[in-house]
Amino acid sequence: MSWEFPSELTYWRGPSPYHFIPVPEDVSTGLRGVSSLVSYGWGVIPVSVRIEETVFTTSLFPKDGGYLIPVKDTVRRGLGLSLGDSVTVELIVGA
Repeated sequence: MSWEFPSELTYWRGPSPYHFIPVPEDVSTGLRGVSSLVSYGWGVIPVSVRIEETVFTTSLFPKDGGYLIPVKDTVRRGLGLSLGDSVTVELIVGA
């Protein structure tokens, strides 16, 4: 199961070196439908993410009824992304 969508790089204050990409509501609705089949605890969902030519694996974080894609700073810097930048994401569930 996969989706492609535009979103914007955001920051959430915390101890880890991450920025986040919010998953749009329509995609989050689809993810909630499969969450119980693919989640390995706490509602997180393992995914593979492609931004431009960069592919990485991570787990979606549930937040306020939607999901956030965590992006490590090493990935963000490698893509030359800054806070507020628009990105197109390909999201593959269960990767």
